[in-house]
Amino acid sequence: MARELNYDIVVVGAGPAGSSAAFSAAKMGLRVALLEKEESIAQTVRTSGVTWMDSIREFEIPEFCYNPVKNYGFCSPNNEVIISGNTAMAAVLDVRKTYRWLADKALKQGADLFLNTTVLDATRNQNGITLHTTSSKEEVTFHSKIVIDASGFQTIVGKSLGLVTQWARFGAGAEYEAEAENVDSETWWLMVGQQYSPAGYAWIFPLGGKIVRIGVGVGKPESAQDPTEQLKEIMDKKLGPIAKLGKITPIEFHYGLIPNDGLSRKTVYDNLILVGDTAGQANPLVLEGIRYAIRFGRIAGEVAASAAMKGDMSEKSLLPYEENWKKAIQSKINSASKVQTRWIGLTDQDWDKELDIIKELSIDEFLDFIKADFSISSIVKLAVSHPKLAVRQLFNIVKGATTR
Repeated sequence: MARELNYDIVVVGAGPAGSSAAFSAAKMGLRVALLEKEESIAQTVRTSGVTWMDSIREFEIPEFCYNPVKNYGFCSPNNEVIISGNTAMAAVLDVRKTYRWLADKALKQGADLFLNTTVLDATRNQNGITLHTTSSKEEVTFHSKIVIDASGFQTIVGKSLGLVTQWARFGAGAEYEAEAENVDSETWWLMVGQQYSPAGYAWIFPLGGKIVRIGVGVGKPESAQDPTEQLKEIMDKKLGPIAKLGKITPIEFHYGLIPNDGLSRKTVYDNLILVGDTAGQANPLVLEGIRYAIRFGRIAGEVAASAAMKGDMSEKSLLPYEENWKKAIQSKINSASKVQTRWIGLTDQDWDKELDIIKELSIDEFLDFIKADFSISSIVKLAVSHPKLAVRQLFNIVKGATTR
């Protein structure tokens, strides 16, 4: 006989989106359950967590969770550029520490955490959504007025209810966290071109001290290449800036999938909200989305809590969440997707030329571009400031997407 539990809100997935949603809903006094399939928070790490210092400050992420970065290396097979700042404007997150910090915040607000809990299926009824799970080898049924699906790429609840299908386009990433002989902890590297990734990019992200994360992302279905094999090849050959690291000793292997289908999903239904990777909330240029997960996870929790308190769990009542994230990022992500589509088609020679374009940018312009922080005014300013034809072509793509 399954144990039955009743909650106002059940959040599926204790990643950054789920923990943030549980935090804000519990903070408003709701009875909240946070379900995590692994035996501990962030037991398995997907790939690196690049984010930005303004987001670090916004979310008050503690210093022990990240390594600040102020130099940004970009290399193609035959070209290289390093754009440097006086202060750190980006950061590499220790994903495990950050996720555990976020989950702890939710627990301190009164959310109940259920580890080793796998959702088997979901059904909707007049009172909300019922989740059938195995929790530490015990059958447990969760009854909830509202479910927040933050299960990531898999979208467990949305699929079980027949509301969404698998992502058509996504990035597959493989990465080693490693100790390296020579590490510049203030500099990251993005590596582009066929020798690094046939439809994506490779990276070196410093985590502080002698620790780096070396990885490869490959776009699917654009390429059939296995990112794990590609990563092994570029490390064995010590391509580009990898050679500068000297002796590399792998510590831990990471692998993950991230949606790259743009903001193509509806994200609210009666009794259900999708957030984070589940909602496709990722920057397509460098496939980072932790800042979106935290920000919109918190908003999802607030909107869900308000709806539950009013006793109206309809799609209409939950719609303010979707309106919020669309207003904040939809046009920017659409613009970035246009640029990414162009990037995927570049040859190695094209990339060599592209880096000459990037050399023309100031650090603020470069980071706004990589962050997919596109506004009409910034795009017009860039096109005027950088008269090279290639730059105009590049940013006209963005400008066209932004103004549509």
